[in-house]
Amino acid sequence: MRFAVIGDSFTEGVGDPLPDGSVRGWADVVAAGLAASSPDPVWYANFAVRGRLLEPIATDQLDAALALNPPPDVVTFNGGGNDMLRSGWDSATIAAYVGRVATRTAEAGVRLVVLSGPDPTERLPRGRVFAERASDLMVIVDELTAAHAHVVYVDNYRDAEMRRAAYWSPDRLHLSPLGHERVAARVLTALGVPTPLPQAASEDPPPPGLIDEAAYAGRYLVPWFARRLAGRSSGDRRSAKFPDWTLVGEPAHR
Repeated sequence: MRFAVIGDSFTEGVGDPLPDGSVRGWADVVAAGLAASSPDPVWYANFAVRGRLLEPIATDQLDAALALNPPPDVVTFNGGGNDMLRSGWDSATIAAYVGRVATRTAEAGVRLVVLSGPDPTERLPRGRVFAERASDLMVIVDELTAAHAHVVYVDNYRDAEMRRAAYWSPDRLHLSPLGHERVAARVLTALGVPTPLPQAASEDPPPPGLIDEAAYAGRYLVPWFARRLAGRSSGDRRSAKFPDWTLVGEPAHR
């Protein structure tokens, strides 16, 4: 099996750090799960880069994935979260890019798994704006999955459990390791490897106070706004972590 993924920080794995400073993330977990359950080799490519807008995901990343030799059997796709955080949101433009991914994968005979990201709006500044744009995107994705037989939809946005704090990293925008594992379980199940959904064991912490909110703003919001004003992205000078086929572990024995 050849498994390729495209997207932004959600698919790169931000929020799920490894000891060497790199990140793992749900897509890496899915690749390992596929390899562990298969008697045959599993090859994996990950083109996702944090900060990427939907346009380069649906064009540059997708085209690179479909140009792999041999071509992928499955491509997963998520994007649009960074577009929601910027001005100039346009539903028609977003729909066109999402449609391009569906059309190109259909033409290539590649199975497409579309993921929605979980809902972070309860803890984010300007959460209402994010929620309105996310609602637009959910309509687009719902229509896409109904119109294309080769598309599998993994809906994380409507998972109420994942709105709890345990599934989110301290920046409130990216998933925690547990959050990535829960997404991975849902994707593996959709790909025919039934996997139980991890569940948060502890109660949610109390809402943050003023001091906590001020510390959060200084650590995460101020740098984010500084990058926006400078026209920079968290993904500048970063490249895909697996831009070519990488053999995943050892295949399971029959």
